[in-house]
Order: sequence, then C-alpha cells, then structure tokens
Amino acid sequence: MDDASPSGPPSKSIAPPRALIVDDDPGFALGLAALVEREGFSVASANTLKQAREVIATNPPHILLVDLYLPDGSGLDLLDGFEPSAAPEVVLITAHASVETAVQALRRGVADYLTKPVDFARVKMALANLTRTLEMKGEIGTLRSELRKLGRFGPLIGASPLMQSVYDLIARVARTEASVLIMGETGTGKELVAETIHALSRRSKEAFLPLNCGAVSANLIESELFGHERGSFTGADRMHKGYFERAHRGTLFLDEITEMPIDLQVRLLRALEASAVTRVGGSEPVKVDVRIVAATSRRIEEAVAAGKLREDLFYRLNVFPIQLPALRARGDDIELLAQQFLNELNAAQGTAKHFTRACLERLRRHGWAGNVRELKNVIQRAFILAEEDLGVDSLPLGVTEEVAASSLVMRVGTPIAEMERRLILTTLDHFEGDKKKAADVLKISIKTLYNRLNEYKTD
Repeated sequence: MDDASPSGPPSKSIAPPRALIVDDDPGFALGLAALVEREGFSVASANTLKQAREVIATNPPHILLVDLYLPDGSGLDLLDGFEPSAAPEVVLITAHASVETAVQALRRGVADYLTKPVDFARVKMALANLTRTLEMKGEIGTLRSELRKLGRFGPLIGASPLMQSVYDLIARVARTEASVLIMGETGTGKELVAETIHALSRRSKEAFLPLNCGAVSANLIESELFGHERGSFTGADRMHKGYFERAHRGTLFLDEITEMPIDLQVRLLRALEASAVTRVGGSEPVKVDVRIVAATSRRIEEAVAAGKLREDLFYRLNVFPIQLPALRARGDDIELLAQQFLNELNAAQGTAKHFTRACLERLRRHGWAGNVRELKNVIQRAFILAEEDLGVDSLPLGVTEEVAASSLVMRVGTPIAEMERRLILTTLDHFEGDKKKAADVLKISIKTLYNRLNEYKTD
C-alpha cells in the first residue's frame, strides 16, 4: 500500500482523532507529523513539557507520541496530568533505550516503546491500533457500568474495594503489550483475569491459549511449548506446532509458572527475548509474536529464593504484577459469587432454589482455603442435597464446623456480657433460629434465652 493513503481514515462526518507529538528535534518531529497526518490524524506539535501541557489543556489528544528526554524533564511526566478515563494512548520515543526505562514505561501504561532511529512501519502499526484501542476504552466503560449495576467486570464477579483495585489494574495494562504476572492463592480466578486482559487487548481477535505448567509432565512440556519436528523422538510421527506458534499474535497464559522445570525456564527466557522458538529436533528459529501472561499460587519471592523460578525470568515476566485477594478478605463478594453460582444451577436444572439467611452467613464466615473454586464446589454440593432452599444443613460438614469454631474467637479483655451475647447469638444462628435447640446446647432455660434476646433488642 502506498504510504500516501491512510490505513484507516475516519468518516468525513466525524472529526479525525487528535495526535500530539512532543520532541525537541524539529526535523524528526516534522517528519513524524507528516506520517501521522497521512494516517488520518490531526496533528499538533510541542518541543517541551511546558508547551505540551498548554496544548493538552486546550485540545487534549487521543494519542501522544513523546520523547523520553525533553529539555525541561521526562516525557513520562506528561502522563501524570490526565484523568484515567481521559488518558491518551502513549507511544514513548527515545534514543537512549534501556531495560529499566522500558519496564518503567510499560508499568505506567505506555502502549508502545520505540527507539531512535524510529522504524516508521512500527509507528504506522501503533497508529492503526488506535481505533481498536478506543473501542476497548468503550468496552471498559461498559464493564464499569456493569460493575456498578451488577457487581461484575466481564466474567469477574465482585464489587469489593479489593476487586475494584484489580479491575483498575486490568483496565490499565490490557491495552499495552506488557507481560503480566498474576499472583494469588489457588482458586482465586487467575485464569479469568488473564482471559479478561486478553479480551480487552488489541490481540482479542486472536488466540488465547492457557497452559498449566504443573499439569504437563517434564518430558512433554518442552514439546508442548515449542513444538517438535517429525522424527525428533520416538512417537513423533509428524511435525507439531507448540503453544508459542499456535498463540502467534495472541496471548499465551502460563499458569503455575514456578512448576516449570528450571532448565526449560532458560529456553523460555531465550524465546521471550528473541521473539522466536526452535522446535525440538529442529534447527531453524520460528519468529513468534506472543504476549505472555503468567501466574503462580506460590509466594513469588520464596519461589525465587528456593530456586523454583529463575530470577532473570522473574524480572522478565514481572513487568506488571497483579495480586489477587483471597476470597475470605472480599466481604460481600462471597454472597455475590454464591448467588451467581446458584443462579447458574437453577437455570441449568429449571429450579428456583434460594439460600436461607443463615446459610449465607455461614458462607461469609468460612475461611475458604480453596477460594472461589471451593465456594463453587460447595454451592454445587449444597444444591444437590437441598430439596428446596439451601440451608446450613445442606453445607459440607467442614464448612459448618469451621465457621462455628471460628465465630467464637474473641479478643482477650472482651467483657463477659459481650462474650455471652456473642455465644448466644452464634449458637442461635447455628441452629437457624431454633431457640429450643440453642437453649438445650447452652444449658439454659428457654425463658432465660428469651430474656437475653429481649435485652439485646433493647440495646
């Protein structure tokens, strides 16, 4: 295609997207402006941070192409002046590239990082992605609206402050090319987070491939990742493309990355740095364009210290870390998730079962060592056991016993009257409001129980 024809100009009835070029090299800025205009953008230019801020104040851009080093400061300083919802797409340009500045830029949400002399084909690609990026911003806005109404962000469910912080991180990193390392206990939803990042990225129309590094035997994982040539080992009767090749232009999710054999981590690091893989039994490298999202349920520093994860690979993957909270720390999200799982089961089975209030209180106070996955399994079991509504008696024994014990933990110095109040209410809750059973277990008369309850109501 001739460079003079725009790759995707907007409709004539719609104002073209705005670009701002900030560079103190007049010749370079002029040439870049000509290219950006040919791609269908209106262009403004500035030589310093001060000039750029004046332009932004009167005519905020959709895309910002900025030099890292300017006469009056760092180009990254411009990113601080935008509200998250109004922030432009940022392409950082520098003649002094380093791993440190690249990582810093990606963590700040920079969409692309170019080194001088600039490859104008890369610039055109970045500009061509703007339309998709603006669409993604609209999608994220829709997801935000969904969160406010329904307590969810795409496939992720939860409205707690902890989860909203996770959603903010997803929205920030999804539209970049940064590698992401997701950390969290087993069952916290790491793969769902990875899928959401992919769905909101420029790669969303390409493949998302998950590979659990701990679920594939050490003998097979190299072939699964990098592929193999025919005849490379016994049973290799045909050429096989690995996950990297099949995820070309898409996203590869490496779950439980710390379970990958340490010698294979060396090959993985080499593939990431070269953007190329060599099949087992092959000699020619195959170029691949893959975004990596990795995850682990281990404490990452301990995994590095124990030699389960190479330190150099950790730094390569940990460009943008996301820590997922445990379910027990998410408060009302437990009820939201439980209701969602019950709704799905009701829809599948054509039933209309509900939770009792006591059952929901039990779920809220359980420790959830298995997190969301454990909760889903518990709801499915309770659904099967419950003839009508799901009560405490439908829950697995471990859930009811653990909750009853943990609910009686009190601080040293708690007044005796308060301890008695908590004990009575917890016991009554355990028996779903059955006062006779509660009084029998507490070894008090039913009259005494009623008197105490009346006192608590008055208080």
